[in-house]
Amino acid sequence: MSDFQQQALTLAAEQRSPEWLAELRARGADVWSAAAWPTRKTEQWKYTPLLALQNDNPARWPSTDSCAWQQAIDPIELDATRLVFVNGHFCPEHSSELPAGVVRFAEADAGQRELIARHLGTVIDTSRHLFGALSDAWTADGILLHVPRGQVLDKPVYILNVATPEAQPAASNQRVLVVLEDNSQAELIEHYVSGSEQQNLFVNSHTEVIVGNNAQIQHYRINLEQEDLLHVGGVHVDLHRDARFLGFTLAQGSRLKRIDYHVNHRGEGAHLGLNGVYLPRNKQLIDYHTNVEHRVPHCTTDEVFRGIIGDSAKAVFNGRIHIHPHAQKTLAELSNRNLLTSPTAEINTKPELEIYADDVRCAHGATIAQLDETSVFYLQSRGVTRAEAVRMLSFGFINELLNQVPEQAIQDYLRPRLTALFGQQGGELGQMSYD
Repeated sequence: MSDFQQQALTLAAEQRSPEWLAELRARGADVWSAAAWPTRKTEQWKYTPLLALQNDNPARWPSTDSCAWQQAIDPIELDATRLVFVNGHFCPEHSSELPAGVVRFAEADAGQRELIARHLGTVIDTSRHLFGALSDAWTADGILLHVPRGQVLDKPVYILNVATPEAQPAASNQRVLVVLEDNSQAELIEHYVSGSEQQNLFVNSHTEVIVGNNAQIQHYRINLEQEDLLHVGGVHVDLHRDARFLGFTLAQGSRLKRIDYHVNHRGEGAHLGLNGVYLPRNKQLIDYHTNVEHRVPHCTTDEVFRGIIGDSAKAVFNGRIHIHPHAQKTLAELSNRNLLTSPTAEINTKPELEIYADDVRCAHGATIAQLDETSVFYLQSRGVTRAEAVRMLSFGFINELLNQVPEQAIQDYLRPRLTALFGQQGGELGQMSYD
């Protein structure tokens, strides 16, 4: 067992939690303590070292439950039920009044506790997702989003997770459980943000989504934390008959940022639509691992990820689609395109198709490219500076996916921030040569 694993168990023992979560926590601790610590020889972590986490070794929970944050942090402005967490602590004074069906684990009534206990930890495959086991062991609170049969949530649920500086390395555990019963609908936005100061924070954040028959969820995961923060997280989904999960994720890099999507097609006619954008720069690291299990016939998957990697940043993308023997009539497509805007930028991409059925239509592909010098020259010939031409072409590379975001408020929030991000790189990009 590594030093970090031992320290994580010590933190779990120090954390208070409701008695009805004890079984989940014990199960997670057992898996965590028995697991081998990932190394460069571990396929799932081959290109993503955990040295930053081991070196920081967060040995305590955040020192304060203060709900103040810097004015530089601004939320997405939209008509939604807002829940604010600062370093993992819920802040009621900055949150909306919670509607029926949205409740903290710590405040759940007997019926809600039974629902949480029945579903929490059932979607995460802790044998495959080690930090999901850690999340189980650390779970003391979280958010339940429950939509009863045939109902449509009238507003999106917006969870704003704010990271503020800690004097010494600390750990934060964040957990969300979504249960959509048959023929229901909901929209969930998870937003991670911080100021510009050094955070000294490790965030372990996992979301489980159970989508019932003919139910639908529109889900967003936006990671815009300061680059010193350490973040490991995942979205784990079960899709039942004719269920639909429509997702969009966007992330900047950091010293360590790993985000997993694990989706199980459990009912015929289920559909997954997932778009993703990653934008590491400086010396940041971003790692997206997606795994889609087609377990039954007549299901569809449409997955598109695009990355722009600048400076000396590093990105990892591993997208796996697994077609089980009984999953006939599957339609699945996976696309990963990457743009390197620096000769020292790096991408390791590995799209995978594992097919054990013979009546399927599947496709996957990955590309790695630099900016087209002909396009840059064309814009320069029209009076655009080279730096501005590079910014325009870079933004155009991901703009197609931004245009597909259904929530206009998220588009309006992201566009100026991404424009500013590319602008910060403009001086170097404008002088870049690939000779």
